[in-house]
Amino acid sequence: FIIWKSFLKKPTYAVTASSLVKFNNIMTSSQTILDTAQDFVNNFNESYATKHESFEKQFWGTKMALQSTDSITYSSESLSQTKKEMEDLLSNPKILSQAKLHREAIEGIKDENTSTSTSNLIKILDVVIKTCQCNEYPGVAKSIREETNNIESQLEMKRNQMDLGYTDADGKYQSVSSVALRNLMRTSSDESVRKSAYDGLRQIGPFICNNGFLEIVKLRNKLAKTLGFADYYDYTVTNAEGFSKDKLFEILDGLEVGTRPLMEKARAELEKRHGKNALEPWNTGFMMAGSVIKKMDPYFPFSKSVENYIRCYDALGITYCNSTMTLDLLDRKNKYSNGFCHWPVPAWIKPDGQHTPCVTNFTSLADPSAVGSGLTALRTLMHEAGHAAHFANIKQPSPLFSQERAPTSVAYAENQSMFLDSLVEDAAWRAKYARDVNGNPIPFEIIEEDIRSTHPFKVFTLRAMLVVSYFEKALYELPDEDVTPEKVQSLANEIEMKIQGGLSPRPLLSVPHLVSDEASCYYQGYTLAEMSVHQTRRYFKNEFGYIVDNKNVGPTLAKAYWECGNSLPFLEIVKNLTGGELSGESWVDVLKEDLEGSIASEKKEYYEMIEKCKTEEDDKEKNIDLDMVVKFVDGDTLIADSSTYSNGLIAACKEFESFVASRIQAPVPSEA
Repeated sequence: FIIWKSFLKKPTYAVTASSLVKFNNIMTSSQTILDTAQDFVNNFNESYATKHESFEKQFWGTKMALQSTDSITYSSESLSQTKKEMEDLLSNPKILSQAKLHREAIEGIKDENTSTSTSNLIKILDVVIKTCQCNEYPGVAKSIREETNNIESQLEMKRNQMDLGYTDADGKYQSVSSVALRNLMRTSSDESVRKSAYDGLRQIGPFICNNGFLEIVKLRNKLAKTLGFADYYDYTVTNAEGFSKDKLFEILDGLEVGTRPLMEKARAELEKRHGKNALEPWNTGFMMAGSVIKKMDPYFPFSKSVENYIRCYDALGITYCNSTMTLDLLDRKNKYSNGFCHWPVPAWIKPDGQHTPCVTNFTSLADPSAVGSGLTALRTLMHEAGHAAHFANIKQPSPLFSQERAPTSVAYAENQSMFLDSLVEDAAWRAKYARDVNGNPIPFEIIEEDIRSTHPFKVFTLRAMLVVSYFEKALYELPDEDVTPEKVQSLANEIEMKIQGGLSPRPLLSVPHLVSDEASCYYQGYTLAEMSVHQTRRYFKNEFGYIVDNKNVGPTLAKAYWECGNSLPFLEIVKNLTGGELSGESWVDVLKEDLEGSIASEKKEYYEMIEKCKTEEDDKEKNIDLDMVVKFVDGDTLIADSSTYSNGLIAACKEFESFVASRIQAPVPSEA
């Protein structure tokens, strides 16, 4: 599963001779050339930052179903308009032409101007050119893009307001979110409830197919083909990763074929342990770990999830460079049905050296009263907070280096967050942070039961990542006349059967990434990132012997992975740290690891951490800073702002705990 050496295409600077002569006639000296270029990038950076922030405010407000105020109105129309204004800047042919002219002019004088400021100018112009090329919509392409954006905004609003639910054990219909339905499938001991939850998720497919999704698919393909790409998948992957769809599926095909025997073996083992019925999509998750999730639940109290994440990151030496982060963590009516992390204000360094700290919004959909909610919340927090730490630590001379859209690699963005959320599975991490309300650590016997329940089936996670990519590939390869509700739903079932061996516990058409512009044709990024996660974990284990509470982790990630932003290719970044080409070898080695050997190594690390905790000073009252301000919100309600407390983050966490406790004691009506 070795990936070839890859690189980002260098920008081309095709300018006419007459335009360049005219340009050079104006610029009579090297300093004039540099000053004029600096003015151009300064104006561009400030204009982009303003338009980016306006769009992101609408993105957050509409996704979180916030109330409009006197100063801002949240609506699908405003979301489309602010997105259009941002894309108008990035797709403006005059901007691209000017950037190329400035870059060409500097190229002619760079040998006599080798200062850092000149290097930064070249770097900024290169990323402006590359970003604008990713957003070029010449002629009819622009109107196609705008039409697609409008339909996407309308569909996402409709999807947020869709009523979902299940029939409980008493035969009563309960209205809940898609996240709650998935949690029920993992934790409910009543098969009829699990089946009803699964059926609830299956309702999403017909809904989106009949409310604009198919029109979006056709328009996305029309756009891509207008721009010279095979289809929309090819267009998206090429822009984000720097290589084509065909090259991508050379990698994914290798993983698919190489792990198919492991998947077939795992399904056979699941059937052997629990009977053929365990292979039904509503039963798989529960049969693997349903009973042990309940045993683990007391050691992952939801109210402590944020504090545990903060303490863990502090122990890893991770800081946020004076950023501000807003957390909206609880599930509620009309809220967007997937966790995400976005940046209204990207981090960047201005020409005078002033650092602009990032402003971060991130969300999850936790139900504090649900079994398993604490563990799920921790995974989400560790993941999204990993995104936040990554983007907060980017130190480049333009906000384009620290925005999450193309040309930022999806795999690069996800590598950081997935590496950090992987720690939650480690026995050493659980020995310290998985504790009940009285401070007692989770017994290793429960961890061992969890390993025995899940280790033989870890390949299911890999296949669940692959299936989304294979479905979107097949979807965008359909001719327009075949993009019908019946065909698309049938195709989803077919791909699930082929890649996962049976219908998926998470129906493909319920995956929110498919609908969202910035997340469509995105899932391959998770697969490539997971490869790098295991390679990076192996590096830290070989270099330091351990990962959990290793103060070297944060600074190492910041220097090797974070500071550069999208100025370097993902594959080069991974190689620079780990010393090897990106490979699936480390991941597959974990999947093939002997069960008893895995238990033995985890047991050793668990008890080493237990002993370490005994010798550590009690740090419960430690004033943890992480160099950031955190604001806890629940929609329009501000729960806590760490900047208002002397013991900042921890005090804000305590306030959040109290809010969660009151929510559990006085539950709100069930919501979709």
